[in-house]
Amino acid sequence: MRDAVIVDVVRTPSGRGKPGGMLSGVHPVDLLAGVLATLVERNGIDPAQVDDVIGGCVSQIGEQSYNVVRNAVLSAGFPHSVPATTIDRQCGSSQQAATFAAQGVLAGAYDIVIACGVESMSRVPLGSSLAGASPSGERMHERYPDGLVSQGVSAELIAARHQLSREALDAFAAESHRRATAAEASGAFSREVIAVPGVDGLVDETVRASTTAEGLAGLTPAFRTDALAERFPEIDWRITPGNSSPLTDGASAALIMSAARADALGLTPRARFSSFAVTGSDPVMMLTGVVPATRRILTRAGMRIEEIDAYEVNEAFASVPLYWLAETGADPARLNPRGGAIALGHALGSSGTRLLATLVCELEDSGGRYGLQVMCEGGGMANATIIERM
Repeated sequence: MRDAVIVDVVRTPSGRGKPGGMLSGVHPVDLLAGVLATLVERNGIDPAQVDDVIGGCVSQIGEQSYNVVRNAVLSAGFPHSVPATTIDRQCGSSQQAATFAAQGVLAGAYDIVIACGVESMSRVPLGSSLAGASPSGERMHERYPDGLVSQGVSAELIAARHQLSREALDAFAAESHRRATAAEASGAFSREVIAVPGVDGLVDETVRASTTAEGLAGLTPAFRTDALAERFPEIDWRITPGNSSPLTDGASAALIMSAARADALGLTPRARFSSFAVTGSDPVMMLTGVVPATRRILTRAGMRIEEIDAYEVNEAFASVPLYWLAETGADPARLNPRGGAIALGHALGSSGTRLLATLVCELEDSGGRYGLQVMCEGGGMANATIIERM
């Protein structure tokens, strides 16, 4: 029986995804290349031994086009013989990359593989890949004649239909910043955050230590329009920039291999992949897939939520993890204990392996055994992964 293990997982600090952000001067190919090079160097791996590199990126246009992961592999100095591919499962792209990588190891197709992701939202703005074109054809319009909506509106629908107050959303967001600030002060991110060549600092630029629920209460809703207000009269519009994840630049990567290969190389695995699940959900509500994905993976693993020691549920919007908590009955203290994407950023294509880095470190520091990672995704999907600390 083969085990797929995580030998190491690293990330850049999170930069503000706008001009002037700490990582905005770095081409996304170079941003990811630096992570890949550091990952193999600090583990003493000859990159020629890597069977494949699978990475996520959402806005695959401009500087992130033409298989950005392959370009990063070449830019990192890996031999030409190392292949790479770029995938898009929206916000869960690099989590899906890690799943594909681990499943390849379990199937015997890989011995050593890297899962990774990158997104430079300052240089390739969110929505760039649409370029004014509609992603839906006639059949999609026939099925959804009223049209689909943005993720922000989906977050509003979750808040409205599950009675999540503006006060609860803002309090959750403030707590995310508080936890991230405390984690940073304690050195909790020191094993996962690596330096970016040419950039000073290892601190996440997106974390705001001064954030309070009272301060967030003064922000105005971000997604309301007159047309949407008419279409969705049940929404009272409570999703703001403060209780949403910020635009972010970042890259991350995980070194994944068979347990036997790790042993042969004298490497000590940090965790192993225990179970996987992916599910679709209503594309209008869109972000609710985290709940069925959680239920599916717990059933497959034969586990109860109480047996999981830490949960990383991506904070695309505060309404998503609050909805997840209400539906699963999970312990709020175990949810994103080092802060989540509202504070630590959401560099779309990188977020999956970024969450994995934080989850592995949290299990190591807390002594927990099992960790659950769940990611909502555009178009109505969700990925779930359970890992076991070794």
